[in-house]
Amino acid sequence: MREQSRRRKAIAAITTTGVVLALGMSFTSAAGAAPASTSAASAVPGNLKLIKTKTSLLGKHYWYQQTFKGLPVVGGYYAQHVDKSGKVQITDGRDAVPANLDVSAKVAPATATKSANTAVTARAARSRTTGGKDATPVPAAATGAAQLAVLGGPNAKLVWNVTSRSTEGVSRSLVDAKTGTVVESKVISDNIDGTGSVFDPNPVVTLKNEDLTDQDDKNQNALFLAQKNVILRNLDGSGKLNGTYVNIAEAKGGVAVNKNNHFVYQRANDKFEQVMAYYQVNQTQEYIHSLGFSDVNSESQDFSINTFEGDNSFYDPSTDVITMGEGGVDDAEDAEVIWHEYGHAIQDDVVPGFGESEQAGAIGEGFGDYWAVQQSIPVSKGYDIPCVMDWDATSYTDGPKHCLRRTDTGKTTDDIDGEVHDDGEIWSNALWDIQKALGRNKANKVILQGTFFYAPDTSFADAARVTVQSARLLYGKAAAAQVTTAFKARKIL
Repeated sequence: MREQSRRRKAIAAITTTGVVLALGMSFTSAAGAAPASTSAASAVPGNLKLIKTKTSLLGKHYWYQQTFKGLPVVGGYYAQHVDKSGKVQITDGRDAVPANLDVSAKVAPATATKSANTAVTARAARSRTTGGKDATPVPAAATGAAQLAVLGGPNAKLVWNVTSRSTEGVSRSLVDAKTGTVVESKVISDNIDGTGSVFDPNPVVTLKNEDLTDQDDKNQNALFLAQKNVILRNLDGSGKLNGTYVNIAEAKGGVAVNKNNHFVYQRANDKFEQVMAYYQVNQTQEYIHSLGFSDVNSESQDFSINTFEGDNSFYDPSTDVITMGEGGVDDAEDAEVIWHEYGHAIQDDVVPGFGESEQAGAIGEGFGDYWAVQQSIPVSKGYDIPCVMDWDATSYTDGPKHCLRRTDTGKTTDDIDGEVHDDGEIWSNALWDIQKALGRNKANKVILQGTFFYAPDTSFADAARVTVQSARLLYGKAAAAQVTTAFKARKIL
């Protein structure tokens, strides 16, 4: 993880005439002051590549990738947030790169890839616990891609950016292109240990029965009672589970095909999980659109179902694919696992490269947990909603309650331990309290709108401030005060 001081970061508000305006709150990070330039919104610094334009309820958001001699600068970003009146907020996250940096590689990409995979495999083996759901051999990391890039800052260098897939999910390794040394290796996929049920949301909640067990994916009369017949909307008519918002790209045993678009299976059939992923994500997107957002991961999200043997699922930002594992309870059998992973895809879509700091990673995990439980509200009939992934957790928790995590733990920033899933419970609790204060729909509008103003390496406090600002702009001072109270309760503000 790179030091914050390496980066120039600032957010300013300007009009197209170049006049700096006050926003009523400071978006400038502690790492830097507001930029002196007051150029028009269309004028951006050189060596930037526009990679994404997003539309939110309050305006448009333009995201740029920093480049150097045509190569991407790892983690270097620049953004303009233009509201409907023409005011612009600028987020500047570019890294300094010496003008004379040599960008000719001495190390071959195959050599860099081998070094990266060795490091990733070793780390995955060290982090593996013994027994339970992780008691499986750790396979060697497999390669996704290797691309030349530049690592900026005081120790700027040319690197090979290598992505690898292992039991930890997807890792990004930076290998010095001159020496072959692994400079940095980190997990970039947002993943969760879990299994699931393709029900609505899962059998434990539907049947209010904490004694249910997976029984090696067998059909069971009790679980049959939890199944629900649904309408699969927005299919593309191909006879596959492909549509406006979901694409089952690959699956164990092949993707489901039916020329009549009739996809009815029991849970012992691997195609059952494919239907669950399609239905639950389609429901989520329809709900997001009902809130007024038309540009929050509004695409056909690729899924890979039951193709990972471990008890883990993850979203890979390098390929924009959600992979659902089949260890324990098949992950895609629990709607809350699907919703959690989709939460990561939402944030990566809205904020390119999101999750560059530990607290940003914790926000990602906390948002995923919150998104899962709030999606459960309409279908859970009030059954222990803050419990995350009740069915999934039956494979690795003793009970009497089965929860992977909760959104009502009462944790504050005093409990930060540096592990993103643990620290994510601080953020999810804040979001849960906002939902209780504002109601589900208003809260989700505020939370999603705030996300548009996150930086990839945002902190708890900075993310909280833009969420409060979004509440004020959407619903007024009273709503902003309620959101502020929720964050203060977690000692975030």
